[in-house]
Amino acid sequence: MTFALSKRGMWTTSFGLMMLLLSAAHGSADDEFLAGLRGGVSVYGGKDRFSQVEPFAAWRPPSCAWNFYSDWSLGGRLEGSAGWFNGQGANAFIGTLGPVLEIRKGTFPLILEGGSSPTVLSRHHFGTMNFGDDFQFTSHIGLRLEITKHFSIGWRFQHMSNAGMAHPNPGLNEQVISASYGF
Repeated sequence: MTFALSKRGMWTTSFGLMMLLLSAAHGSADDEFLAGLRGGVSVYGGKDRFSQVEPFAAWRPPSCAWNFYSDWSLGGRLEGSAGWFNGQGANAFIGTLGPVLEIRKGTFPLILEGGSSPTVLSRHHFGTMNFGDDFQFTSHIGLRLEITKHFSIGWRFQHMSNAGMAHPNPGLNEQVISASYGF
């Protein structure tokens, strides 16, 4: 199923979905939430360059952390996004929902993150680029730096592909930066 949205329609839809995710997730005061904005570009340039901008929200269950070896910890969160994807003169909606793991040492402000999320595109043809299907997977690894108790910035390398479930499967590598607020 392919449908087209205007840029304004994609932003309205993205914002609405993020607010819905935040309102559905905002439960007990013991839960920890993260909301922010991220954007990035594909690692290849020229006419094959793709870009992406998306608001995102995450929920970290209060008991979802495992302490190991001194003050190291491994934690997890559920993260969702809804945004705008662009390449070769075509625009699309992009949405993700999936788990993210994070490793940190005590109160050191630098956190290693990685995850993989099922991804939905509103179209899979972008000029000469065919991603094979509207259903993709996005995997990432990156770093997040906590600037203050609530504000953080991040960088990630991410790969999106249909995991060989459709043909063709060119995949897309992007570098993405983010800013987020935890509450």
